[in-house]
Amino acid sequence: MAVYSTPAQVEADYTTVFKTFSTGKTKNIAWRKLQLKRLWYLINDNQDDIISALRADLNRPVFETFASEIRSVKDHILEYLDGIDEWAADEIPDAGFLFTRLAGARIRKEPLGVTLIIGPWNYPISLILQPLIAAIAAGCCALIKPSEVAPASEQFLAAQIPRYLDTDAVRVITGGIEETTRLLEKRYDHIFFTGSTKVGKVVQAAAAKHLTPTVLELGGQGPSIVTDTADVDMAAKRCAYAKFVNAGQICLSVNHAFVDPKVYDEFLERTAYWFEAFQGKVKRKGEGEGDGEFCRIVSERNWERLTELLGKTKGRIVYGGKSNRERKYIQPTIISGLTSTDSLMSEELFGPYLPVIKASYQEACRIISTGEHPLAIYLFTKSTSQISYVLNNTTSGGLTVNDVFLHASIPNTPFGGVGHSGTGYYHGKYGFLAFSQLRAVVHPPSWLERLWL
Repeated sequence: MAVYSTPAQVEADYTTVFKTFSTGKTKNIAWRKLQLKRLWYLINDNQDDIISALRADLNRPVFETFASEIRSVKDHILEYLDGIDEWAADEIPDAGFLFTRLAGARIRKEPLGVTLIIGPWNYPISLILQPLIAAIAAGCCALIKPSEVAPASEQFLAAQIPRYLDTDAVRVITGGIEETTRLLEKRYDHIFFTGSTKVGKVVQAAAAKHLTPTVLELGGQGPSIVTDTADVDMAAKRCAYAKFVNAGQICLSVNHAFVDPKVYDEFLERTAYWFEAFQGKVKRKGEGEGDGEFCRIVSERNWERLTELLGKTKGRIVYGGKSNRERKYIQPTIISGLTSTDSLMSEELFGPYLPVIKASYQEACRIISTGEHPLAIYLFTKSTSQISYVLNNTTSGGLTVNDVFLHASIPNTPFGGVGHSGTGYYHGKYGFLAFSQLRAVVHPPSWLERLWL
């Protein structure tokens, strides 16, 4: 049974990190690099435990956990170690000879202070450690709150972070809604939240009471658009993959697909083929549904939400549809013949259902633009004019052409949402800046006033 932080522990941890930041200890670049290196070893030394934790929480296959929770975090740390000296250095603004040369104008990057980092359950290791990496690199102290919905991962972080990192500067708070609510009542210098739009609004409201800056990494109904010029087999494979990995429980996943009428039937057929192919690769002998290596839905509550949505659809299941409450299993499922007002289109699915809507790319853009801005759009086309049209007629946090997830994997490229899919950016330099105060500094000589007085 999980052991949650007591109110006294929360208060002590809160006091400790603020006291530590006031000493200036974390501003030292050497200290920051040391913490990042220790965090790299935390991941490297405990790979088997991470794999076991994700197996317990989500039945996550080993290859998925290695790629998304181990290698990605280690690579993230190396990126920050490589860039920290450049990012932390003062910048000289392009302010002209008078201010730049004579007045010594420069921009300092100073740590914002103490940050609260609240992580999600779908990638419970990487999506809390990646912002922590950025916070440490920028010189901040942190309270981190892993998701209690992934208890094995939560307990792993609570046990291992104190063993590797400076506990005066980084503390782990465990608990549920009550503990998180208590944390949000306090003042911070920065809050970083990854999770649902619904909870993001709660976090933003709490931050507003203290005028605390936030980065909110949320989600939304990220669509794919498959045009009449697309490589249909590739589009089907990529969309099936997006729904297969982590059972579609990814903020960046394809929520639904808009497919041109000319290639609609072919897309359905090829997506079913790829779902079958992916499942064939992970089947275990002896399990009737052959789902042994497929991720589970994280909780019974989420399983019920998804199966109820499927039960209300007016669409037709053309592939899949199986589920098992006891094992929290839902088979990858394709639904056709539905409209943009269907029950499956009423919210972010966050599961392995793929609704497929028949629409031209122009109609898809019209539908997308009438709703909340998604975190990502995935466009499948061979036409540069179609790419331009979608870019000019939609808004999203990011856009990838002829692939999925890729824009979020490019080093030193901003990752974030817009509107209901999030505010602010991180990854690489943009993560460093998210936890930094840009301080303008000018030191003119006393005689400079003679030039204008």
